[in-house]
Amino acid sequence: MDENNGFGKGLLIGLLSGAALGAIIALLYAPKAGKELRGDIRRKGEDFLDDAENLFEKAKDRATKIINDGKKKSEQIVSDTKVKVDQLLNEAEKILTDAKEKSDKYADLGKVQIEKHAGKLQSAINAGLAAYNEEKE
Repeated sequence: MDENNGFGKGLLIGLLSGAALGAIIALLYAPKAGKELRGDIRRKGEDFLDDAENLFEKAKDRATKIINDGKKKSEQIVSDTKVKVDQLLNEAEKILTDAKEKSDKYADLGKVQIEKHAGKLQSAINAGLAAYNEEKE
């Protein structure tokens, strides 16, 4: 961006300098009296300065507009990003909550199954021990 700005500035200065030099040379070759020629040079110089000021103001206004537009766009992007991040966080939180609920449910079901079969397993172990003891005697 600085490269374009420097190029544009150099181009503007060169254009205005060339116009002023051309006007001065044209006035010097014109067949006029010295006083009249100096007046023409002064008027052309004033016109040149007025044109330069107008061009500078236009460039300044355009740069300000571009900067403000850029700020607005970046603020909108940041705002949109915040909304999307909040949505993603809410979705992630919901997924985690659902996973926790499902894991708790399956853990409870597993516990019930273990308790249900624990009695049968204990009975089988006791029966095995009793059979072993009987065989041993």
